[in-house]
Amino acid sequence: METTFTPWLSLGGGMMIGASAVLLMATNGRIAGISGLTSRIFARGSDGEARGVSALFILGLLLAAPLWLLIAGDWPQQWVPSSPVLMAVAGLLVGFGAVFGSGCTSGHGVCGISRGSARSIVATLVFMAAAFATVLITRHLI
Repeated sequence: METTFTPWLSLGGGMMIGASAVLLMATNGRIAGISGLTSRIFARGSDGEARGVSALFILGLLLAAPLWLLIAGDWPQQWVPSSPVLMAVAGLLVGFGAVFGSGCTSGHGVCGISRGSARSIVATLVFMAAAFATVLITRHLI
């Protein structure tokens, strides 16, 4: 299976992710961890402002693909070679991992590492090791 490498688009996307994380921290003092933001929307104890900021951040993520359509004239290309059942199981495992690891890849990998958090560095190393093992097993051993 071949993967197209797009260094300039990837760099631009990474810069936008970093900028959004910094902007959220600077304006609201909140970490841009997607699992935390999503849970804050539905949590009973969240105040209105926290819920609203979280909802707007998630809405921005959801509007990225339609915005790409307006700018580029075509939907972003993505191919997922898995069955819907396998994707649902993977999603549940990622959700369990985010709860078990006290944060998700965006919270630990983007925000935690940039703050120099030792716990986030260890968590990200574990995420990456699991990702490497998954790719090795699914692409080369199965």
